[in-house]
Amino acid sequence: MNQITSIAPERLRAFFHPRSIALVGATDRSRWSLSTFFNLKNFNFPGPVYCINPNYEQIHGEPAFKRLSDLPERVDMAYVMVPTRQVYPIVEEAAALGIRNLVVLTAGFSETGEQGRQLEQQIMQFAQKHDIVILGPNGNGFVNVVDQTMPYGLPLTPPMTKGPVGIVLQSGALVSVVIALAQARHVGMSLLVSMGNETMLSATDMINYFIEDDATRVIAVFLESIRQPEVFRQVALKALEYKKPIVALKVGKSEVGARAAMAHTGALVGNDAANDALFKQTGIIRVDSLEDLIITAGLLGYNPSLPGRRAGIVTPSGGACDILSDRAHDVGIELPEFSPDTTRRLQQILPDFSTIHNPLDVTGYIVIDRTLQQRSLEVVMKDPGFDFTIFVSEPLRVEPAPPLLEPLLEYYDSFGETLRNAPRPVVMMSNTSIDLTPFGRSMADRLGIHYVGGMEHGMKALGKALWWHEIVARAGERPQQQEAVPVITLNEKPSGSWPEYKVREFLQAHGVPVAPGKLATDEEEAVAAAQAFGFPVALKVQSSEILHKSDIGGVLLNLASADEVRQGFRAIMRSANAQTLTRPVDGILVSPMRPAGIELLVGVIQDPLWGQVLAVGLGGILVEVLKDTSIRVLPVRREEVKEMLLELQGAALFRGVRGQAPVNMDALADNIFRVAQISQGLKDNLESLEINPFLLYNSHLEALDALMTWKQK
Repeated sequence: MNQITSIAPERLRAFFHPRSIALVGATDRSRWSLSTFFNLKNFNFPGPVYCINPNYEQIHGEPAFKRLSDLPERVDMAYVMVPTRQVYPIVEEAAALGIRNLVVLTAGFSETGEQGRQLEQQIMQFAQKHDIVILGPNGNGFVNVVDQTMPYGLPLTPPMTKGPVGIVLQSGALVSVVIALAQARHVGMSLLVSMGNETMLSATDMINYFIEDDATRVIAVFLESIRQPEVFRQVALKALEYKKPIVALKVGKSEVGARAAMAHTGALVGNDAANDALFKQTGIIRVDSLEDLIITAGLLGYNPSLPGRRAGIVTPSGGACDILSDRAHDVGIELPEFSPDTTRRLQQILPDFSTIHNPLDVTGYIVIDRTLQQRSLEVVMKDPGFDFTIFVSEPLRVEPAPPLLEPLLEYYDSFGETLRNAPRPVVMMSNTSIDLTPFGRSMADRLGIHYVGGMEHGMKALGKALWWHEIVARAGERPQQQEAVPVITLNEKPSGSWPEYKVREFLQAHGVPVAPGKLATDEEEAVAAAQAFGFPVALKVQSSEILHKSDIGGVLLNLASADEVRQGFRAIMRSANAQTLTRPVDGILVSPMRPAGIELLVGVIQDPLWGQVLAVGLGGILVEVLKDTSIRVLPVRREEVKEMLLELQGAALFRGVRGQAPVNMDALADNIFRVAQISQGLKDNLESLEINPFLLYNSHLEALDALMTWKQK
């Protein structure tokens, strides 16, 4: 794997603002070459564009040069389109001439196998040594809309809307689709980059660049993989500090990498849950479609901060009111009723047959009185019970004939003034995400407004934006991460899986409450332990090779006498001895029974990408069935553990139901946090640690069963 070194934003500023470009390998026979050349020319790139190819005298109607060294000047950037084996010599020539910025379109490197990977590694090492930045290989280039600089290998159509959204794509094929979607929704871009193989310049570098780029207000990212997880995490936290939202479409939700199958936690943390957790912890807005990627980014790029979740809605459709009410419920947007004063003022405006409540249907009377919805908005947006207002209206599509155009412009200019004077944010939303026409775009620009694309995508985007604004507001209040708990020196080098009694001893030594238990190696020891604890008791087989004890008849509960303990001991040993084991069982653990209570799973597992992941869930033996789980990537803060518990669907149990006393949430969070700290103290030695169940009964909390698996060295 390439050892990628992060590239600082200041180094990339020159990269994305070249004043002269050489197209190396240019030819009239290549669509890549034609597209790149005419993209630069059609968008009026102000500097010279040189075509390099030793086999032609003229290319794209311009004089051709045989090599970079024949150019009349040292160019700022070389765009490389030569065959795979010729790329390295071109990089060497560029270094000799002092050309420090290269886009490599050529494919045939690490994506093809080991030989291509070695060649890619060779190019990267040479480039790093000579302070060369390479975008690609196997990437189409970039689209700098702010400077109208387009060294990009697929055709682009001018004009292209400049705006606040910076886009990073780990997919060359989707770039044209994303550009078309952004232009259709009138979402302006600052810079779009197609990453290719990320030999040097990574998606994480690009996010870091956009964080410090004044032309970019929001970062939209299409991710297939995350190649520098710890750097990615730090950059995401930096974006949160800079109050610059990252909207990410992360694909690949299937299981990636090996998991510890012996623990329930492995099943729960799989299927991309760790990515979700990390994104949530670092303030990254995750979306599920390209439409949501662009529409959510556009909303955040063009609208001010939303101060709260209380929304007033003004629309000309009763059906839209129903849809918006449902979607508001889905995304956690509150729809309070109008204040008495707002209701009274609306009654003076709306026809008698209208029904005044939030969302507000101003009725089809707007066909007769075009100003009806605007005048209603002027009332609703001043209601102190709302944090923002949603105004649902279709963008204009067709420019009317001159006699009708002037009054139309006067009306919309007045509407624009209303929006500018609004005491709280007004979000403009179209009914569907249909494309804006050229006239619709020009009117939006005239009014200085942005139409969020459709009620379905728009309300989802609002929910995401509100979540992000809340994360930013809380970010400054958060205390620092607490340190890991120092781990007591182990008497032996851990390996494989530990049986339960050994894990209990370890947890107890580190301050985790554990139910009493004694390991018995014969019937009489088991009876003596049971009598010491008091009946009834539980018996559980103990072996590092038997991880799910109940599956092989290795657990017996509620044994109420010495005879039952003796019989149970013999039954479990017979069942255990029937298994194919490489070593004898360690014995049988005797523990006192506990009353019914709330059963929790608390587990930590080693994720192949993010490292240690903490899972907290409800259900005990049913945890994989209920799948009521909250997940975080370690490290976490103590306060985050309490947040995890409250995220569970069964969180109401903690408040006490059917006469049960409420749970001491601080004590519960403290003990789960201690498990997380212990796991951090074990660092990379630990594969998984699971307590299941962690039983809450009366005012007590105890680990009743536990499992630890160590990484194989």
